[in-house]
Amino acid sequence: MSRKRPFGGVFLIACAGMLLTGCASAGGPYNVALSSYHAAMREEILKYQLTLERSDQLIKALEAMTKYATSLPDFKERLHKELLMTPGERRAQLEKDPEAMAILNKNGLTAQEYLIGLPALRMALYWADRYPGFSEDLLEHIRTDPIIFASRYNISFAKANMAQLKPRMEAVDARRPNSHRTR
Repeated sequence: MSRKRPFGGVFLIACAGMLLTGCASAGGPYNVALSSYHAAMREEILKYQLTLERSDQLIKALEAMTKYATSLPDFKERLHKELLMTPGERRAQLEKDPEAMAILNKNGLTAQEYLIGLPALRMALYWADRYPGFSEDLLEHIRTDPIIFASRYNISFAKANMAQLKPRMEAVDARRPNSHRTR
């Protein structure tokens, strides 16, 4: 029996023209990549404060980055390499890719804003969708969860804007190949 994972899994980071998709069930070297991702980026993601304008920029950039990444002939090989990179390596790779940076610049984003903001948005939407009402105990769990974490501010933001943001994220996710979503 498959379980639906909203928003194409918890993380979808398009970086250097590649899509980095991680999920809790990833195995082998991907667990190492996710561990380093969390250790290096967790605090930045928790501190990131979403706004409607920034969420709009992130979703538009994700849509364009998804189209760009999947158009590359060596997409799968690049994806595999991306999954093994550290956050710093992913940012450097993204910054070296003129097409990817043009997408981000067009949407008013830096590489770092994209790499932090997109997982912040995805994880906040995940928790807001799963738990529309939450207690202090649940909030503490969400902040300290080793895989899917979000700030109280971002969860509240996602809950308040779910009707606007969720369909847009799902529409982008529906366009990408090898999605973790179920039909």
